[in-house]
Amino acid sequence: MSADSIDYDGIMHANLVRVFGERDASRRMNAIPELYADDATLFEPDAVARGHDAIGRAVTALLASLPPDFVFTAIGKAVGHHGVGRLRWQSGPPNGPAAVTGTDVVRFERGRIQTLHVLLDPAPGA
Repeated sequence: MSADSIDYDGIMHANLVRVFGERDASRRMNAIPELYADDATLFEPDAVARGHDAIGRAVTALLASLPPDFVFTAIGKAVGHHGVGRLRWQSGPPNGPAAVTGTDVVRFERGRIQTLHVLLDPAPGA
C-alpha cells in the first residue's frame, strides 16, 4: 500500500473509537489486529507497549484509570502524508469539559499502525 493511499482519518478515528474508546476488552482485542501491525509499538508518556497483547493491556490499564463515563472524541479530522498521520483528541465526560487533550502521531506500514506516539497536552497553568 503506498503512503498516498492510506485512509489516515478513517484508521486514526477507528483507533480512537474501537481501541481507546472501547471498554469491552474482547471487542478491543478484536479491533487491534485489524488496525495495528503485528509488531506495532505504542509509546505513551510513561510507558512503551510492543505487540497486540501488550497494547491491549496498556489500553485496559488506561481505561481503568479513567472515570467510567469518560469518552475520547476527535478534534477535527486526522491528517497525514508519506506514512505519518496525526489526530488531535480530547477526553472527558460526554458533552462535558475536556479533562485531557492530546495528539496521536502514527507511522503506518502497509496500511496499519506501526507506531503510535501519544502526546498529552500540558494541563492549563502547567
